[in-house]
Amino acid sequence: DTDRALVLLEEYCKKLRKPEEQQLKKAIRKVMGIFKSSLFQALLGSFKKKATRYGTTSHTSLPVALACDVLGCPKD
Repeated sequence: DTDRALVLLEEYCKKLRKPEEQQLKKAIRKVMGIFKSSLFQALLGSFKKKATRYGTTSHTSLPVALACDVLGCPKD
């Protein structure tokens, strides 16, 4: 769930206070921005549709749907 991931990333970012952790904090904030983007949400929706089509609807199966789309999986 993207919303849960964003909450966890935000909580983690709050703990990063040392000067040597600021680069990591900046990178995490970039990832958070990507997760919030309309493009990412559209892609995620597309992957969910593909996962449903291939009968794999769990979150961990979304990469399977992408792989099937890219590599071509046999259709039943």
